[in-house]
Amino acid sequence: MPSAKLFIFDTSALLALRQNEAGADTVQHILKSSGQPNKIYISFITLMEYFYVLTRMEGEAAAQEGYSALKQLPLSVIASSEQLGLVAARFKARASLSVADAWIAATSHQLQATLVHKDPEFEQLAAEISLKPLPYVSQSAKLSGLTAVNVASG
Repeated sequence: MPSAKLFIFDTSALLALRQNEAGADTVQHILKSSGQPNKIYISFITLMEYFYVLTRMEGEAAAQEGYSALKQLPLSVIASSEQLGLVAARFKARASLSVADAWIAATSHQLQATLVHKDPEFEQLAAEISLKPLPYVSQSAKLSGLTAVNVASG
């Protein structure tokens, strides 16, 4: 089972932190207690997803500010590779995940890192990757479109 000392943040966890949603305190705690470089990771695709979601939600100026703030956090970015892409493709083929979530899950698998997230879709991979779910958004909130997580899945 993956080491609890390594974490990877899904975009939903970073958005929870930014929006002070349920689970933001857990993300903050992980950042404070494990905040050395090479202990907390994000996938390369998380950078793109975070920026486009903030652009949609708050506009490009806020997205630029949010992206700059994200780059100040003690996170190591994992780049794409052929091997990682094949793992992501296998996850995408077997589970109902977005392409971005497949890459993020593959990165968790490759690093043997615990995936911190708010996306119930990752539960399909619980036998293959270590998960630390944050409080999920209620179905009524998702349907009303009031959450960042809803935007992130698009």
